[in-house]
Formats: sequence, C-alpha cells, structure tokens
Amino acid sequence: MKNKLLKQLVCISFLSIFIPPISQAALPAFVEGGQLPSLAPMLERSMPAVVNISTSTNIEIRDNPLMQDPFFRYFFNVPDQPRQLQRNSLGSGVIIDSQHGYVLTNNHVIDKASKIMVTLNDGRQLNAELIGADPEADVAVIHIPADNLTQLPIADSSQLKVGDFVVAIGNPFGLGQTVTSGIISALGRSGLGIEGYEDFIQTDASINPGNSGGALVNLRGEFIGMNTAILAPTGGNVGIGFAIPSNMAMTIKDALVKHGEVRRGLLGVITQDLTPELVNAFNLKSRQGAVISRIESNSPAAKAGLEPGDIIVAANGRPIRNSYDLRNIIGLMQIGDQVSLEYFHGSEKKEVTATIGKATRAQLAGENLHPRLRGALLTATQKDQVEGVLIAKIDSSSPAWRAGLRAGDVIVSANRYRIRNLVELRQVVDPNEALLLNIQRGQEGFFVVLK
Repeated sequence: MKNKLLKQLVCISFLSIFIPPISQAALPAFVEGGQLPSLAPMLERSMPAVVNISTSTNIEIRDNPLMQDPFFRYFFNVPDQPRQLQRNSLGSGVIIDSQHGYVLTNNHVIDKASKIMVTLNDGRQLNAELIGADPEADVAVIHIPADNLTQLPIADSSQLKVGDFVVAIGNPFGLGQTVTSGIISALGRSGLGIEGYEDFIQTDASINPGNSGGALVNLRGEFIGMNTAILAPTGGNVGIGFAIPSNMAMTIKDALVKHGEVRRGLLGVITQDLTPELVNAFNLKSRQGAVISRIESNSPAAKAGLEPGDIIVAANGRPIRNSYDLRNIIGLMQIGDQVSLEYFHGSEKKEVTATIGKATRAQLAGENLHPRLRGALLTATQKDQVEGVLIAKIDSSSPAWRAGLRAGDVIVSANRYRIRNLVELRQVVDPNEALLLNIQRGQEGFFVVLK
C-alpha cells in the first residue's frame, strides 16, 4: 500500500512540474512587460466617420374614426385639418465622401422624415438634406454642409471570408457611439424577407436598434458593410446581425448621387430555385442555378433567345446559386447595361449577352374597371407601401375624386375581398354593381362606396 501511494505522489509531482496551470496557458506570451493588443488606434481613426442621425416625422391623426370619412366631414362641414403628432427616431450613418459631405445610411432611418439632424463625433450638429433613397435595398444618401470631415476607406466586400474579424460602430438605443466586435458568420445571405434585394453579410458582432446605418469595418478600419438588421424574436441582439456589403452599398450610392433614385432595369425573366425534383427532371449534376419559369414577351431575355426551362448558372462571371443571386445582380444594373449569362439549354451549356431594358409597372385606367372610377389611374404599389392597388393619378373633376378618392390612396380590399394587385381587383369588381373599397391613406383607413 505504501509503495502504491508513493507511486501516485510521484506521478502527481511529475504532472505538476510539466503541465502548466490553465490560468497561465490562457495568457498571451507577450503580456509580461509588453503592450496589450488593442483596437483603439484603428477606432480612433474610424469613429469620427460614423455619425448619429435623429429624425422628426409629422404624422396626421384624427381623434374620431368618423373624421376619416370624407362624406361625414363634408355633410357636417368639418374642416379637413387633422392634428399632427411628431415621431422621433434615432439611427446611424457613415461618411463616405468627406469632400462633398455625403453620408450613407439606411432608408428606414430617414424614411418620411420631415427633418434630419446629424450629430458628428466632435459634437457638431447639422441639418441634413436627402439626396436620394432606395427602399428596395434600404439604402439612402444624405448631405451635410460641413468641413473637416473624416471618411472611411472602402474595402472590396467580394474579398471577405467567413471567419474574418469585424467591428460594428453605431449608436444603439441612443446611448452614443458604441463599438462591438465579432466575426463574419456567413456571406451572401438572402431570402430573409427583410429587403427587396438581399445579399447580406451575417455577423455575430452585436447590432442593436440604433445601429442601423452604422459601419461594419475590418481590423484595418475599412468600410466593408452597413449595419442594417437583426434577426431576433424580441428585437434585441442574439448574435445574428446583417449588413449590406460595401460593394452593393456603394453601387447604389453612386446611382442615388447621380439620379436621386436607382433606375433599375429589367431582364424579363421569372425564375425559381432548383429543387431535388427539378434536378432529377432536368437530369442535372448540381443544384446550383436558377430555372427560368417564364419570360416576358419583347423583353431583353426574349430578344437574347432565352427560353423557359433554361437554367442560368452564371451572370457576368459570378456563379448563380439560386433565384436571389440572379435578382441581386440584375437589380444593381442600370438600363442599358449588358449582362453576360451562362446557362444550360437541356444538356448543352451556352452563353449569351442581354441588354438590360426599362422596367415598367402595369397600369389600368379606372373607367375600364368601374364607371365610378373614371378619372383614376391605377397601378401596383411599391415595396415600401401597403400591399394593394395604388391610385397613381386622379382627375379633380372626376367621379372618383368626388367620391373622396385621392392620388396616393391604396385600395387594400374591394367588396370585402383582400386584394394585392390589379389582377385580383379585376376579379372582384362588377362594373354593373356597387363597389365597396377599403382605402389606406397614410396612417388612416376608411371605406368608400361607389354606386
């Protein structure tokens, strides 16, 4: 027994000599007498380029629902002067052109704002002017009249790798400028339903409310993305944040500065992702690509010779994994740009060049739908509007005007049926019968009866 105990003590002594304590192993070797690693020098250069954005928005409100009815106001001679409520919100922005004073931010940060105030890192407060916005990609550019601005250098986001270290700079919860760090968790995230065009960088760096429009930078302090959204059931950060890549943001910025809007073109195809069933049906070896399910007549795709059933696998040299990839590439192109497409026609691989055409929205004259809608021009709503049918124009001497309809109104239901487009509206309207419309006007909703 004594010999056995002696052997155990010898073994324990041996381990204590040759296995270092865990606490010592966790410390960097250069800490003793050396300089601690720090992001502070990089942040000192970068943080002045990230600004706080506060907005004020005037919202019309009515105390009584009856005030929403134009007939009620007319009958009782009630003036159409609703009270206004002011809503304030906070966000962030990134100075990307110090010479011209251009600041990049999210569209949802400044959307419908009546006043935009920018606070710089040095404490200066400036009124900003909206240059242009793109709701589809949630990007906006504002201008501030100031000198001695600091801008971020722009990195090529196509060179990013999963695992790269990143730093998010913004203004969460209105607390002031805050920095969080993490890594790139994934690239090319799409299909989330957050924006119309999605090609997100996913990161575990904390992105909280107020970070929107802020900068995602690499360890050199270069702008690699714009913080945009979080994915969390409670609205707080759970380690899943998304940023718009710098290449995409800067492409949109150039269009907004030049035109005040993004003039997206049209290829004229409707595509779907490859499923296992489609892979077997087309006898394919890969699930990468976008299958053309429909081609619009006289579209660039039709002129280029594409056909339903063709499978697009690359556009301008970039591989196409799914329908979202193709939509994002085409969505960043302008009218007149050329796109080189690689596709499979059956088992044969082909290549063709198409010229991006002008996108158009379907329109319908109101009198072709119902006599009482004479004088109204109906069209589809934009993505940032309530889903339904938009009254784009209206003649002030028309029956539609006298019925209380106005330009900008959105028809969300007809004859108690929810409608989302012109096709659905046609299906529920009888020109020989009375028409009951549910109208959305700004923050208000009301019914109109057309007889």
